[in-house]
Amino acid sequence: MHRKKKSLLVIIFALSSAIVFLYPYLWLSSPQLHTHPNPITNPNPTFYFSIKLLTFDRLPSLRRCLRSLAAADYTGDRADLHLFVDHLPVNASGLVERNLEESHRILDFIDGFEWRHGDKRVHYRTGNAGLQAQWLEAWWPGSDDEFAFVVEDDLEVSPLYYKFLKGLILKYYYDRSNYSPLIYGASLQRPRFVAGKHGHKLKVDSETHLFLYQMVGTWGQLLFPKPWKEFRLWCDIHKAKGIKPILQGMVTTGWYKKMGERIWTPWFIKFLHSKGYYNIYTNFQQERALSVSHRDAGVNYGKSAGPDSKLLQESSLDFKLWEMQPLRNLKWYDFCFREVQPGRIVRNLDELGSVLESMQKQTTVALISLYQTTEKIARNLFCHLERLDLLNSIFIGNDSEFLLDLSRRGYLVIDSAQFINSIRDKRLMHHKPSEMRAIEEILVKANIINKLLESGYNSWLIDGNIIPITDSFYQLPDPACDIMATNNVELMFLKSSSWRIWGVDFVPKVADAGISLLSSSSVPVEHKHFARFVTKAFEGKPNVRIHMFDEAMLAVKLGNAPGDHAYSVTSKKLVFWSPNLEIDLIQHHLQDMNMWLIDEDLSCTAVFCHGK
Repeated sequence: MHRKKKSLLVIIFALSSAIVFLYPYLWLSSPQLHTHPNPITNPNPTFYFSIKLLTFDRLPSLRRCLRSLAAADYTGDRADLHLFVDHLPVNASGLVERNLEESHRILDFIDGFEWRHGDKRVHYRTGNAGLQAQWLEAWWPGSDDEFAFVVEDDLEVSPLYYKFLKGLILKYYYDRSNYSPLIYGASLQRPRFVAGKHGHKLKVDSETHLFLYQMVGTWGQLLFPKPWKEFRLWCDIHKAKGIKPILQGMVTTGWYKKMGERIWTPWFIKFLHSKGYYNIYTNFQQERALSVSHRDAGVNYGKSAGPDSKLLQESSLDFKLWEMQPLRNLKWYDFCFREVQPGRIVRNLDELGSVLESMQKQTTVALISLYQTTEKIARNLFCHLERLDLLNSIFIGNDSEFLLDLSRRGYLVIDSAQFINSIRDKRLMHHKPSEMRAIEEILVKANIINKLLESGYNSWLIDGNIIPITDSFYQLPDPACDIMATNNVELMFLKSSSWRIWGVDFVPKVADAGISLLSSSSVPVEHKHFARFVTKAFEGKPNVRIHMFDEAMLAVKLGNAPGDHAYSVTSKKLVFWSPNLEIDLIQHHLQDMNMWLIDEDLSCTAVFCHGK
C-alpha cells in the first residue's frame, strides 16, 4: 500500500512538472487567445491605447493637431503618443537648407511639447519614407489588447474622441455578444462618399448614429490588432509577388494609378475586399464629426482645401453620444453602400421560413446548388451574379467552412449537412450508405424548394457549374408553364402560383422519382440530377404544364479540347460544363471568354455597383 502511494505521488509530480514546463506553449497556442478576447475571463478589460501621429513638414498643422489631442478627456487612462517625423527628400536640390530648418523647427516643437497622458516617443526617420511607409510602419501590435489611433498632422480631434473610442472598444471588442471578427476598427471622420460609385455622396438617415461600412477612413482611424497584423502580412506577400492593388469599379483605383506607391489606402482596400472586413462609422448630422481633416496642402491635396467637417463639442450634443446599440441592430454596408446582412446561415426548415422575410422584395429567388462545385468555381460565379445584379439568391452546399465564409460576406446560405438532420423521412432509413448522400441531396432540395413555393416565391434551381451571361437570364421563354427545365444540366424554374396544384405531394413525388432514376441503369448519368427528377415526377400529370429548354439555343457548353476557344455567346444566356471537366480547363476556357472574374485571393477583380 505504501509503495502504491509512493508511485502515485511520483506520477502526480511528473504530471505537474510537465504542465509547468508546457504551460507557456499551451498559453501561446491557445486558439481563443489569438481569435478574440474573452470577456467572461476578463470582465474588467484593460487595454493599451497609443496615438500614432504622422508628420512631415507642416508645423502649423502639427501644432493644431497636438493641442487638440492633448486637450481631450482621457478619463484618467494612459494614452501614449508616438510621433513619426518623416525626413526631407535627399534630392531636394536648392531647398535642402530650408527643409532642414523646417525639420529642426518641428523637432524642437515636439521636444518642448508636454504630453501628460502617457509616454511621448519620437521616431525621426533618416530618409524620406513617404506617406505609405509612414502608415504601414507605424504599428505592429504587441498583443490582442493593443489598439492604435492613427492621425495625420492636419487632423483635429474633439475633446470627446477618446471617451467615445473607449466605449466603442469595450462594447464591440470586449463584449462577446457584440464582437465580430469582421470588424477591423473604427473611423471618426464624417462619412462623405461612396468609394464604389465614383465618389458619389454617401447618405445615411438621421436616426442612424453608428453603422458599418467597408471603406477605411484615414482621418482618425482606430485599428484593431489582429486585422492589422493580417493586413501587413498579406501586403508583404502581394508586394513580393509583384501584385498590384487594382480593384476595378473603385474610385481609389484611380488614385493609385495617378499616385502609385505614395499612398497606402488602395492596398488596404484591396485587402478588405478580399477578406470581407468592415469599419465602424459615426453619423452625427449637420456635418459634425469627432475628427476633422483641415485638408492642408500635402500628398493628398495640392493646395489647402479647408476643414471637411465641424468638430463635435460637448456643448453641441443634441443626441446620446455614449449610448451604443447592440451590434445586431447596426446596419452593414459594402463598398457600393449597399446594405448587406452577414451571418445568415439556415440549418433547418424553421430557420428557412423566418429568414425568407429578409430576402429582397422580389417575386423570384434563385437556389444555387454548390454540391459538386469547387470553391474557385463558386467564387467566380458569385462575381458574375454581382456583375449582373442577380443577388436575390440562396446558396446551398455541404462544405460548412466554405458556407460560413460566404455567410460572413452577406450571402444567404443553407448548410445541407445540418439541414438534413431536421428532415424526418423514412427514405433515409432503407438505403445503403453509398446511396445516402444522393438521397439526402434530393430531400434537402425538395424541402427547400417546397418551402420557397409555399412562401410565394417563384424558384430557380441553378447548378454551380452554370454561369449566366446576361441580366436577361431570368426571362422565361414560356411564362404560362408551371415547370421549366433542361435534360442535361441542373437548371429549372417553378412557378409559385402553381404550387396549390401539386404542392402537397411535391416532396414525396420528387424523392420517389429521384430514387427511381438514380437506381436505373438505363438512364444516362447526365439525366440524374434534381431538375430531371422534378419533371419526371410530374410529367403527364393533369394541370401541370412542363416546358423543356432547348439547351442548344439557351447555352454554351464548354468542351474538353484545350484549344477549343471559339465559343459564340452573342445570343446565349448561360455557359455550363460537365461536372467532371477539369478545373484548370474550365478556368482556361473562361479566361479566353473574359468570364474569369477572380484574382489570386479568389475574390472579385472588380466592385460592381448598380442603381443610382
